[in-house]
Amino acid sequence: MRAAIELADVFRAAGPAYRADGAGHLDLATRKVMAAIEQCRTASLGGHVEGCDACGHLRVAYNACRNRHCPRCQGAAARDWLAAREADLLPVGYFHVVFTLPAEIAAIAFQNKAAVYDLLFRAASATLTRIAADPKHLGARIGFTAVLHTWGSAMTHHPHLHMIVPGGGLSSDGTQWVASRPAFLLPVRVLGMLFRRLFLEGLAALHEAGMLAFFGTLAPLADARAFARALAPVRRKRWVVYAKPPFAGPKAVLAYLSRYTHRVAISSRRILAFDGANVSFGVKDYRCEEGGQARVMTLSAGEFIRRFLLHVLPRGFHRIRHYGFLTGSNRKAGLAHIRAILGTPVPPRSTDSEPDARDAATDVRGPCPCCGGPMRIVGAFAGWYEPRGPPFRPAPNRACTP
Repeated sequence: MRAAIELADVFRAAGPAYRADGAGHLDLATRKVMAAIEQCRTASLGGHVEGCDACGHLRVAYNACRNRHCPRCQGAAARDWLAAREADLLPVGYFHVVFTLPAEIAAIAFQNKAAVYDLLFRAASATLTRIAADPKHLGARIGFTAVLHTWGSAMTHHPHLHMIVPGGGLSSDGTQWVASRPAFLLPVRVLGMLFRRLFLEGLAALHEAGMLAFFGTLAPLADARAFARALAPVRRKRWVVYAKPPFAGPKAVLAYLSRYTHRVAISSRRILAFDGANVSFGVKDYRCEEGGQARVMTLSAGEFIRRFLLHVLPRGFHRIRHYGFLTGSNRKAGLAHIRAILGTPVPPRSTDSEPDARDAATDVRGPCPCCGGPMRIVGAFAGWYEPRGPPFRPAPNRACTP
């Protein structure tokens, strides 16, 4: 169901003024994201005409922008991704682990997104893999999926990784499945200390190689000694690694993934009001004792757009990554080997003899509003063309005619 107020509505109304105020400061990637969100599902991208074979009703549908930062386009992308990932689920418990960067590092990350976000993936994955392989802990080669989020509830910059980890892994010789304890995967304090060390070592290496840039108030950090002094307090503080309780079965894993993998900084459902000048949206205040208490935040339209654009990722950057036995060209064979060890059958795959069921599951076109029958595409038109009438009217289905 379409939200009452879309993110695109805010961008179309306040985007031109925001561009004018930020002239010379908005990079090409940011301007492309703004244009994509504004043009999504409009005549500027072209579209098609859907027709009902039963009653002849026609409906115009405009094309989506397919930008990964557009909330309207992520639903279909998430469904396709989940359908591919469903076959990777194992009949074991799954854990949810979160690696978070301190606020001092987040400021550096914002000015060096590609380099520092990639380092976050590398340090967190190496931490989890190394501790899991230690015989003192799990002693197994694990596999997991990591998803980058860069926002908090109020759309502030808060980079962190969500990881979905099966509760166990393969033994060193690959012949046995080593299961974790039912409600415990790995010690989070040990994970936090190793994550801190690996990340700070990697960050120092990036600085020494001249791969970090600093602007504004962070400009002094270009000096090696100033950079080291700035990181000294971060080396002493505890870095947060959070392990949530295990999921209640594979279906719960898929439900979680459907909410997190293709999420953007804010969904249109959270936007409560927009009067042309200010935007009100729902947030969760995690500082409250109740934990995540809901409240309403109101920002000027310009500030709302600015916060959303904080989370535009560099072009080509992969925000979903797989590790361990879930990566590589041998993933399917490796998962089949693990299922054989666990004594569970390989999940059935769709066959070419079942096209109707598969198409019905992935068809996102709504039914005919007149008779409820299926709609099919009967014509298409190019961008910026407003169809004045239907290209042609499909012949009614005689079997459905009263």
